[in-house]
Amino acid sequence: MQPASILESALYVTDLDAAEAFYGAVLGLERIARVEGRHVFFRCGTGVVLLFNAEATKVPPTAGARLPVPPHGTTGQGHLCFAAHADEIERWCAHLKESQVEIEADFHWPSGGRSIYFRDPSGNSLEFAEPKIWNL
Repeated sequence: MQPASILESALYVTDLDAAEAFYGAVLGLERIARVEGRHVFFRCGTGVVLLFNAEATKVPPTAGARLPVPPHGTTGQGHLCFAAHADEIERWCAHLKESQVEIEADFHWPSGGRSIYFRDPSGNSLEFAEPKIWNL
């Protein structure tokens, strides 16, 4: 057996309001859920980006909890890569600069394809890359 795809990816943020503004306004993702002080979730294509306040996810669920999700146990900065074709990456470069988001790296992979790297307000490393960097 093999998983068909990734359904959700999680990052941990230090400020949910700043994260919501960044992922919603700058990246244009649709917010689909928010629990004050705990998380904000966004739709991204056929998947979901989960943004958690790490401290709020350390506590095990109480007995009889409606959603008994176990603690994630992760803290600190992470990485997430969004798929984009070459012309889209050009537009993202312009949009990020216009939004005063610094592009940390912009390069072409030896195997083909381009990536740009930048950070969200919590310092998570984000990337737009052409799927062909993975031969997709």
